Amino acid sequence: MSEQKYYMHQSVAQAVRDHGVETMFGLVGDANLFMANHFVKGCGGTLVPAVHEGGAVLMALAHAQVTGGVGVATVTQGPGLTNCVTALREGVVARRPAVLLCGDTPALAAFHPQNIDQREIVKATGAGFEQVQAPETASRNVASAFYRARKERRPIVVNIPSDFMWAEVTHQKIVLPPPEPPAVVTEGPAHEDAIGMIASAKRPLILAGAGAVCAREQLIALAERLDAPLATTLKGTGLFRGHPNNIGYFGTLSTAAAYDVIAAADCVIAFGAWLHIFTTDRGELLKGKRVIQINNSPSDVGTFHHADAVLVADAGRTAENILYWLDEAEVPPSGFASELPDGDLSLHPKGDPRKSAPGFINFEYALDRLNETLPQDRIMLTDGGRFITEVWCRIFVPDPQSFHMSDNFAAIGQGMQQAIGAAHGDPKRPVVLFTGDGGFMMGGMNEFNTAVRTNRDLIVIICNDSAYGAEHVQLLDRQMDPSLTEFHWPSFAETARALGGEGVQVTSPEELETAIEAIRVRKGPIIVELKLDPNNVPRMRM
Repeated sequence: MSEQKYYMHQSVAQAVRDHGVETMFGLVGDANLFMANHFVKGCGGTLVPAVHEGGAVLMALAHAQVTGGVGVATVTQGPGLTNCVTALREGVVARRPAVLLCGDTPALAAFHPQNIDQREIVKATGAGFEQVQAPETASRNVASAFYRARKERRPIVVNIPSDFMWAEVTHQKIVLPPPEPPAVVTEGPAHEDAIGMIASAKRPLILAGAGAVCAREQLIALAERLDAPLATTLKGTGLFRGHPNNIGYFGTLSTAAAYDVIAAADCVIAFGAWLHIFTTDRGELLKGKRVIQINNSPSDVGTFHHADAVLVADAGRTAENILYWLDEAEVPPSGFASELPDGDLSLHPKGDPRKSAPGFINFEYALDRLNETLPQDRIMLTDGGRFITEVWCRIFVPDPQSFHMSDNFAAIGQGMQQAIGAAHGDPKRPVVLFTGDGGFMMGGMNEFNTAVRTNRDLIVIICNDSAYGAEHVQLLDRQMDPSLTEFHWPSFAETARALGGEGVQVTSPEELETAIEAIRVRKGPIIVELKLDPNNVPRMRM
């Protein structure tokens, strides 16, 4: 370990830099100002200045997903932290490794106006808490937070009393080796039962979730050996696109043709999927089928469905192992995939531009055209709202790692912040965000200017039905007046221009083509506002 004299705020900043972190997201205040300043001036790092503390945390979460590292954010004490509660919970539910460097009021200032029990605030979100107990322990506390973030797959808050900041310390470079879980292949009775179920299946189907996105080639090899259809969960989207056995989504997002294939299957081999209620259509899609669940995380097993055989093991190596035993036993292919109908079963019917009232664009048609014309190497994010399932069904991504769901906690208004974090994580690729009008007004408008200030390549599609759509439809279903959920927003296209970006409004197919051209020649962040009829937006596929 190298040792050098520092003030503690410098040691904390250097400890972050020691972990290879070049970008930090944050909002400075009394309790984190000097640390953030040293990260930039003394360590050569970049601070992305968010407009809101929660936005800084959300940016760090998306940055972590894009880079595969640990996202880092910093906020000040008291209200700086309480403004992060929803964002921290999002990180916990999404299982994103992140470190939040949070200042705290002086230890001896019990009546400080910003004083609050910060440990209890963090504890309520489910995030981890790492207390800097003394100036001398700061670099080790930071190292522990990075280690825990990777191991526990959640945000860890490093709590730093502000009266420690100017204490003189000897800085120690401490970087704990990241935890590397072993790639396990099971053996024993459960393994033998699983192989037996697969070998005896007449119509097996392979399902891949987020935990199997690195096992594409192994799963395809197994599917071809079994002659089995391939399907994914939402977070596995795009994994098998282009393969003849691919039927797209498994679950409530499935096409009608894919749903028929799933219904006909007698065995589902689920790799890296926790079999969520939307994946299984609340269990309906698994009735009468044998289910084998392969997952390397014991906590993901049995949460929503109790499988007939469970293997806590690595997806790729287990697929290879199953294929080996099928060959050893000379089990013939099932022939199930060979019976699939012709054509791409993952495609939903095309939208009809004529099915829209004057002054509005048909949503399905607009999504189909955007799917064809948006940059093909895009990273895509979706905010929360009733529009999202149609986006998931019609806008493709190159691979699962290029898809980000920003509302794991089912909170709207978190998409713009995460889109900015993703754009900083991979600045060479365009980032496309689909958000609703309510989500944009709640958390997107203020941070859009952050995208402008930091010159990100960001394409924002606002699905504007001038309503809180999910609530709007509930009132209509009960023959109630929906006006409480309806809003007369300002022009988002004009707002984009006022904030320094570009903006285009779309109310017709002709204006959509104008918007597509504007996207093609964009010079910076751009907003495309799709004007939607609140009474003609497809229902959520859930």
